[in-house]
Amino acid sequence: MALPKRRHSYSRTRQRRAHDFLTKPNVGKCPECGEPKMPHQLCGGCGMYKGRNVIRLEEELS
Repeated sequence: MALPKRRHSYSRTRQRRAHDFLTKPNVGKCPECGEPKMPHQLCGGCGMYKGRNVIRLEEELS
C-alpha cells in the first residue's frame, strides 16, 4: 500500500478542498401561480407539473 513521503502543506490542502463547498439550490417561479419551486419538481402551491394538474389540493376538493 502506498504511503505519502511527506505531509501536505496547509495551502496545498486548501487548494484541493477549494471545490468542496456547497452550492445554493436553483429556485424558479411556477408559471401557473408564481410561487418559488425547485426545477423538475411539482409545485407545492398549485399542484401543477409541466402545464398539467398532477394532484388536486384540499382547497379544490371542498
